[in-house]
Amino acid sequence: MIKLIVLDVDGTLTDGKLYIDNLGNEMKAFNVKDGLAISQSIKYGIDVAIITGKVSNIVEKRCKDLGIKEIRQGIKDKVFELESILKKYSLTYDNVAFMGDDLLDLKVMKLCGLCGAPKDSAREVLAISNFVSTKNGGEGAVREFIEQILKEKGIWGKIVENFETTAQ
Repeated sequence: MIKLIVLDVDGTLTDGKLYIDNLGNEMKAFNVKDGLAISQSIKYGIDVAIITGKVSNIVEKRCKDLGIKEIRQGIKDKVFELESILKKYSLTYDNVAFMGDDLLDLKVMKLCGLCGAPKDSAREVLAISNFVSTKNGGEGAVREFIEQILKEKGIWGKIVENFETTAQ
């Protein structure tokens, strides 16, 4: 049973492009539909964690805005990092859905109960994924992945109904 959704950032929550201006400021674009799915997942009891290879203040801010508590940046060994999260919350790999897009994600994805990938992921990642989005990274792939998990748990309909009947 999935209790934790773990996401990579670049190429998964973003399009994988690094935008750097003349002053060295880095910019990333996030899809608001991904954000809504993340915040609703957390609201309905399925936590979300970030494990990413890069370090970025932008990622920290976006994750905090969405209510993500486990934000692990600058990580080269994602298995080690996920194991520390699993211990902290008394979970197993079977409880984890992981979405990644590139070779750095392969080892950890192979261990998780469910693994997903954006459509434009590295072919090696696509080959091991249980779920492949119809969308590219940064274009709603995370939303599709989370929506599928929440549908299987019978939660997505409640979320939609809540938005149909109340002002958010």
